[in-house]
Amino acid sequence: MTDIIEIKNLKKIYQEGETTTTALGGVTFNVRKGEFLAIMGPSGSGKSTLLHLLGLLDEPSSGSYRFNGKNISSYSQNELAALRNREVGFVFQSFNLLSRTSVLENVKLPLHYSKIPEPEWEERARRAIESVELGHRMDHHPSELSGGEKQRVAIARALVTDPEIIFADEPTGNLDSKSGKNVMSIIQRLNEKQGKTIILITHETATAEHAERIIHLTDGKIDSDRRVAKRLTTQDEYVK
Repeated sequence: MTDIIEIKNLKKIYQEGETTTTALGGVTFNVRKGEFLAIMGPSGSGKSTLLHLLGLLDEPSSGSYRFNGKNISSYSQNELAALRNREVGFVFQSFNLLSRTSVLENVKLPLHYSKIPEPEWEERARRAIESVELGHRMDHHPSELSGGEKQRVAIARALVTDPEIIFADEPTGNLDSKSGKNVMSIIQRLNEKQGKTIILITHETATAEHAERIIHLTDGKIDSDRRVAKRLTTQDEYVK
């Protein structure tokens, strides 16, 4: 299977005055198209830094990063922004929804920055919302939703441009157990049924074991990279 991500000796170093902090100390791995990868590690291990680099939200200090076979260093800032909007979807722990905007309009938001023709926006957004079982909440505002519903809206928003890869940063971190299982069920279906590549950041072992593979970071370096022998499944646990 083709690799969507290839990184080699990727480093991120922050300089503040005379203080140098190495957030990522040189990591090397590939991610196949359609793979479900979890990245784990304690606070300060570099997992959020790695997410920002892989998601094209930040640039590495050194090392190489190839996305779909092309080195990202060859892209201009505008080209990177277009690539990020077209090929990448993000789901964050804090949902990042606009509070005074309906579910439908929240999900439409990435389309404003895309090349997708405006007449298609409404249908695309409705399909994405239906895919996370929230058609009955389309005209509601975030304040009227539960935490689990907010995260499902965030997933719909990530899907609306039909990206190739979804980055999920602690997607169950603000949710109770039942809502967390529902969210993981949706993410797993995106991988298994739609073939989306998923990169999940989590500190929870049970959440990580929904993935096919787990990379563990410590102090900005990979200390293990293993296949999951028996993946957890939430296929039969989803509750509307």
